[in-house]
Amino acid sequence: MEFSAAESAAMKRALTLASTPGVPLGPNPRVGCVILTPDGHPIAEGFHRGAGTPHAEVAALREAGSAARGATAVVTLEPCNHTGRTGPCTEALIEAGISRVVFAQPDPNPLASGGTKRLDEAGVEVAFGLLEDQARRLNRAWTFALEHHRPFVTWKYAATLDGRSAAADGTSKWITSTPARIDVHRHRALCDVIMVGTNTVVQDDPRLTVRDEFDQPLPDQPLRVVMGRRELPESLAVFDGSAPTLRLRTNEPSEALTQLYDQGLRHVFLEGGPNLAASFMKAGLIDEVIAYVAPKFLGAGVPAVGDLGINNVERAIEFQIVEAQLIGKGQDSNVRMTMQRGR
Repeated sequence: MEFSAAESAAMKRALTLASTPGVPLGPNPRVGCVILTPDGHPIAEGFHRGAGTPHAEVAALREAGSAARGATAVVTLEPCNHTGRTGPCTEALIEAGISRVVFAQPDPNPLASGGTKRLDEAGVEVAFGLLEDQARRLNRAWTFALEHHRPFVTWKYAATLDGRSAAADGTSKWITSTPARIDVHRHRALCDVIMVGTNTVVQDDPRLTVRDEFDQPLPDQPLRVVMGRRELPESLAVFDGSAPTLRLRTNEPSEALTQLYDQGLRHVFLEGGPNLAASFMKAGLIDEVIAYVAPKFLGAGVPAVGDLGINNVERAIEFQIVEAQLIGKGQDSNVRMTMQRGR
């Protein structure tokens, strides 16, 4: 299918809108939309802000008003064709008089798919596949959760070159640099859940919130989840009320993920210590690893992951590096590696 330069630029903008941090999406995908005039000028835009709020197309149409008639809607995901908490986006587009719809990714949700057919029946021109790979990457966790009926799990850790996440005396502030820690918050903001174990909460007393480069909390926060049976004092930072917190009184990763999925949560950002990481790794429940590596050596200390019961190289759990990026400059430089497990 052919797309204009204006449509390509609009799709890039829509993907940026869909990536807005600090949005509590829950069971819904990230979606952005830009409305173009017939001659290709953007007149309105919108993005989905979470379950029960207007979908991206509806938000953009409201901003466009009567100017939407005869216009093109450029959207990152195929417009939905079902009624949930809100009405079908297809009907909103048809009623507004949109003449052409360009979308990136077909909707994999069988409950919401069929948008292309409905738009075509109404005489709306439809084209799809523009920047589809980027759109799929944006919603990889949501798509995975739909297909596997459990949340997508990203394990984030920070370590030295010799794989230590803390020194022999237990200190870990700071293994990585300030730019790396700011980058962590950008990734936290794209998840529904930030999860740690009870040991991490007791030893580090983390806030587990998403903050900006000035260390100020974003208005919308992921759910903080503490997993484990250990009793915890209410004075800990995770119970300070600055973000919602859930206790999961289980030591079984699969049970924890089932409970979260049943609550409509689709992407878990695992930040626990080596024991929690090892339990998820041994259960085969880590789908992505984001590793921040600092150019330091400790020689001894706490490993990034606990004992996996592996006694030879042939049994190693392998991941594929999909991205490696230098974060920061000079003495503040760290490397971020993103890895995904083969399936």
